[in-house]
Amino acid sequence: MIDIFGTFLNPLEQELQSSSSYTVGKSHSINNEGSYERRINAVNFALDNDDGARTRHYDEADLILVGASRSGKTPTCLYLALQYGVKAANYPITEEDLSDQLMPAALKPHKEKIFGLTIEPERLATIRNERRPNSRYSSIKQCMHEIEEIELMYRRERIPYLNTTLIRWKKFRPGLW
Repeated sequence: MIDIFGTFLNPLEQELQSSSSYTVGKSHSINNEGSYERRINAVNFALDNDDGARTRHYDEADLILVGASRSGKTPTCLYLALQYGVKAANYPITEEDLSDQLMPAALKPHKEKIFGLTIEPERLATIRNERRPNSRYSSIKQCMHEIEEIELMYRRERIPYLNTTLIRWKKFRPGLW
């Protein structure tokens, strides 16, 4: 038997400032059927409630992420579901939502569950350009306008938010949610 993980555990423990339990399967709670089932249900919820698809289920959500298209809502919802069992839905803030400068009606009853994501316009334009090259959707002007208006809405509605451009995963620690 060759222990291929032993070499990496000490540096990981130091970087994460946390001790390993040295338990096989612990990271995914495979040995805890209830936790595993909760996480799988949360993943299914995130997929079913992606991109504002089923706002009628928002009462079941633990968290509703809002933000511009391509700001990281879907991957964040899936990460929270898979790692922590958080039932997270997401809702894209669109130009139509910004035109009246009000919180979208589907979100109003769930304001206490809403958390916003934002992103630097230059990064957003780069991401969008991979999806729809040289379009209005991916133009820096459009991205700047959307982010400015969305952040204004966050401040006006007192929605807490985070800029996803600069997230450094080594600073992210389990237990923050």
